[in-house]
Amino acid sequence: MRIKVCGMTKAAQVLQLSEMGVDFAGFIFYPKSPRYVFKQMPAEEIKKIKGQINKVGVFVNESESELLKTVDNCGLYLVQLHGNETPRYCEKISNYITVIKAFRINEDDNIEWKIKDYVDVVDMFMFDAGSETFGGSGKKFDWKKLEHLNIGKPFFLSGGIAPEDAGEIKNFVKTAVAKDLFAVDINSRFEILPGIKDISLIGQFVKELNG
Repeated sequence: MRIKVCGMTKAAQVLQLSEMGVDFAGFIFYPKSPRYVFKQMPAEEIKKIKGQINKVGVFVNESESELLKTVDNCGLYLVQLHGNETPRYCEKISNYITVIKAFRINEDDNIEWKIKDYVDVVDMFMFDAGSETFGGSGKKFDWKKLEHLNIGKPFFLSGGIAPEDAGEIKNFVKTAVAKDLFAVDINSRFEILPGIKDISLIGQFVKELNG
């Protein structure tokens, strides 16, 4: 199972994740987030991070020019669009770099309706818990809302995933929709402080999920 750890703010921790086989490291470029990476690391430091891990930039309603500048300055491999970006905007960005479009799922949402205009213009989806604010809320949504859908595109499962959820994820993998499950995304439930990860906890989770 591929794993993305989001909200990274320390280069040394990114390298530790790379060594344990984590596939994606998320850097949040949203100034209102408590995990806003530029508070902790300059662009040059992010760009220097090498290894097997894929660097993902998380953006919320950013201007096209600023986003593309950040991609180049930080050496990002993918971008995650976590705001109210339009299909047209997403299409422009996806002409330049691999795009993950995130959707915040609320109880009464029609997921197929939410994603339909984005299917042909982005590379992957992410399903996250609905929240009043953008970024990690630590909340879950009901994964049963996905079970009988045909997403037809690789997707990340996100939203308040905790260390004790490995078994539940393994059960989700057995559902029909999981043929398109690309990775799981973890963040705040694996932290000591915002942006500072509990590396041993992540290591245990990786072993349990892939064991």
